[in-house]
Amino acid sequence: MPNSDDPDPRFLAGVRLFNAGEFFDAHEVWEELWRDCPAADRRFVQALIQAAVAVYHLSRGNFAGAARLFGSGRRYADPYRPTHMGLDIDRFWHTMESHLAPALTGGASGPRPAITLSPDPAGPA
Repeated sequence: MPNSDDPDPRFLAGVRLFNAGEFFDAHEVWEELWRDCPAADRRFVQALIQAAVAVYHLSRGNFAGAARLFGSGRRYADPYRPTHMGLDIDRFWHTMESHLAPALTGGASGPRPAITLSPDPAGPA
């Protein structure tokens, strides 16, 4: 996968879909990227795929699946901290944790997560 100054168009397409709430479609785009990306980026892309599917599971009431994918996705993203491809890893997963609270702790759901890249190579949404 190119660096954050020249990201793969599929990475950006997935970001746009994720931010539009099209989590299943984001997962599909990132899965295609995952098959082609270098080994060094595979776990990062896999973490994004799992984040998207976790939110999708939550929306369908599959709390166990959402919690499981949140945990593994967060672990996969951990080595890329603090930022990778312009994504603030900790901020993103904190937002995910808040949104997935019904599945993780039984609490109320926080705002829908969004991916904010710095600088934003995706341009306006």
